[in-house]
Amino acid sequence: MRFHSGGSVSGMAQAAAADHDNKEEEIVIVDLEQSEVDDDAAPEMRRQDSLYAAATRAAGAGHNGQDGWARTLRLAFQCVGILYGDIGTSPLFVYSSTFRDGVGHPDDLLGALSLIIYSFLLFTVIKYVYIALRANDDGDGGTFALYTLISRHAKVSLIPNQQAEDELVSNKYNRGKPPATLRRAQWMKELLETNKAVKISLFLLTMLATAMVISDAILTPAISVLSAVGGLKEKAPYLTTDEIVWITVGILVVLFAIQRFGTDKVGYLFAPVILLWLLLIGGVGVYNLIKYDTSALRAFNLKYIIDYFRRNKKKGWVSLGGILLCFTGTEALFSDLGYFSIRSIQLSFGFGLVPSVLLAYIGQAAYLRVHPEDVANTFYKSTPVSLFWPTFILALAASIIGSQAMISCAFATISHSQTLSCFPRVKILHTSRQYSGQLYIPEVNYLLCLGACLVTIGFKTTVIIGEAHGICVVLVMIITTLLLTIVMLLIWKISIWWIAVFFIVFMSSELIYLSAILYRFAHGAYVPVAMSAVLMAVMIVWHYVHVKKYNFELEHSVPRDKVKELLGRRDIQRVPGIGLFYNELVQGIPPVFPHLIEKIPSIHSVLIFVSMKHLPIPSVDMSERFLFRQVDREDYKVFQCVARYGYRDPFEEAKDFVDKLVEYLQYYIRDVNLYGVGSEPMLIQSSSYRSCRADSFGTHEKPLVKAVYAEEMLTPAESFSEHTRQPSGKSKHFTQFQGEKMNVVEMMKIQHEQQSILEEMNKGMVYIFGESEVVARPHSSLLKKIVVNYIYSFLRKNSRNGEKMMSIPRRQVLKVGISYEI
Repeated sequence: MRFHSGGSVSGMAQAAAADHDNKEEEIVIVDLEQSEVDDDAAPEMRRQDSLYAAATRAAGAGHNGQDGWARTLRLAFQCVGILYGDIGTSPLFVYSSTFRDGVGHPDDLLGALSLIIYSFLLFTVIKYVYIALRANDDGDGGTFALYTLISRHAKVSLIPNQQAEDELVSNKYNRGKPPATLRRAQWMKELLETNKAVKISLFLLTMLATAMVISDAILTPAISVLSAVGGLKEKAPYLTTDEIVWITVGILVVLFAIQRFGTDKVGYLFAPVILLWLLLIGGVGVYNLIKYDTSALRAFNLKYIIDYFRRNKKKGWVSLGGILLCFTGTEALFSDLGYFSIRSIQLSFGFGLVPSVLLAYIGQAAYLRVHPEDVANTFYKSTPVSLFWPTFILALAASIIGSQAMISCAFATISHSQTLSCFPRVKILHTSRQYSGQLYIPEVNYLLCLGACLVTIGFKTTVIIGEAHGICVVLVMIITTLLLTIVMLLIWKISIWWIAVFFIVFMSSELIYLSAILYRFAHGAYVPVAMSAVLMAVMIVWHYVHVKKYNFELEHSVPRDKVKELLGRRDIQRVPGIGLFYNELVQGIPPVFPHLIEKIPSIHSVLIFVSMKHLPIPSVDMSERFLFRQVDREDYKVFQCVARYGYRDPFEEAKDFVDKLVEYLQYYIRDVNLYGVGSEPMLIQSSSYRSCRADSFGTHEKPLVKAVYAEEMLTPAESFSEHTRQPSGKSKHFTQFQGEKMNVVEMMKIQHEQQSILEEMNKGMVYIFGESEVVARPHSSLLKKIVVNYIYSFLRKNSRNGEKMMSIPRRQVLKVGISYEI
């Protein structure tokens, strides 16, 4: 291992003094595993944290299923603008994509319409709206939400940072959900936890779905906007292809630029347009049905599907690649659930989208029964002449808006993946004071915009992009089916026969659609596959090296005796103030600490090793955030702290984080002195709290303490104490007892220790970052050297690090570097 340092003893003292002199003027931000200053980012990050705090308060009424009707109707209105643009504009091109060579037989239209109706109902309504949305993770949807839901019931994470204390927090999200049949759930749990191949396969499937969703967020804006702008040639035939392309690029840039204002504002802007669009296509559909051929309603008879395949055979099978375009955008319904709620989506979907879109398809089929020669331009040919211009304007607007659903979906998916250490670190902003799930990711937004513009400029036509669009949809749907099946087996209490029916029906039908798409792989389906391969490589490399680095630190963590030996050295100097030593390791002291002592033989009067980690749950209450353990003897005041977050939780500003950490550290000191917490494998939860500052114990109140002994607790040396504020009351999981009355000596001792912590806090804070450079071992394979030394190194240098996200002044930062060979 190689050591390099970026500070000195005097540097520590100066940093502490500078912080003391300027602490009222500085606002700093905490973010996980970040390390470079970016002063320009501070205002945006402050906006993020303030909006999240407001959103958290607003969400108190309940995010998923407990909303008031006023809020539900408001969200349902927003759903129309955010979620339904992609699905709602499918009638523009489904029939032309299905009948590329014209309509061969009049009843083929009924067969295709029947396929459209039942495919739409089967996948969008039954699978997603009434099944998948129920498998949400406390209001969050998508493949990553399913993965975290599974992770909460089985240890499938590849990072070995699980702690026994985390179970108490995770179990709160499991209450009210009856467990699956014990034998079946136990079998699935053992399979997921003990079979490494299954773990890796589950992770890779999730990565593939994530990559496909991001790729779709590039393709959807490109095809939607390009197809809409291409309509200008109907009235302006003098426009060249290049001019159409550059007009499209300009619109795409504007579309991505307005994302920074947030989904809340965008939803209110887009919703009226899409609502008018749905009313228009539904009304035109009814008009065409009455005017041309009411017998199109016979398509509800399934026999026309059988006749369709009997007549067309292979050609009918290949045409499924056009049929599936009727349910593109369904994954956004699930992934964007964090932006809305189940009830709002079901309400707007059932009473708005479904009747309008189905009437549009039925009306077009009725028109084509009379005019089959117009199949290449069905939508505009079937529109009454008097409504052409209103329809064209709304179609143009709706096509642009259709890309919004996938952009929002990409933001939500990347936010989840980053918390699981599966994506390079980027800044995530909360854009709404009312709804905590509404996000904006600047770096990702720029890349999506660049990708959409490059695809548009490179292909200049919707033909190739259209071929590519379907494979993203089908692959994500197949992975969702697999994950939903695992959720049913592991968590839901339903009959195994219903699970078998679900799996057979949806998996078989989705595989049939996939086979039709793959048949035309060379015509454009390779585009998202290539993009997804690059994205998967990025995510897999990032996660692989992160796991290897964590395992290395775990194997080389500093033993407790070694820490005592280091702190007992006579040449160690004490520096005033509190030092926060940020590192990733939650089970021990990182190997970089001995190097710090060796090169700079000094420590702060209070030293806290801070590890931030995400649990597979949406949110961790502040009262359950911190776990503490005293590392060494009291005179050195060295502690280890694990700060736990859910994947929906942002990181607080540095000042707020430090205030809370010190506050809960005082609770820990109180319990250590009163009950000996930290020396036994005991999990402590204090339920009656008042301020534990130096003057608080004048009340002589007896805190109520709950103790629980876990079968799989850590060893006494590695145990933590968890401090939570909970309503008092009896529980079968806890044995309640009250502390004995404190004598004066105990009270004075606690006051003195707590006062000393506050005094050191007032002397200043220094943020110490353990930065590790990871390289492959000299005798590693060539592939591993390329992955670790070049690809990961490039990603790390171009992602956000340390104090850059935290906006900490450089004079308060001490960096300690070390090189790992993995």
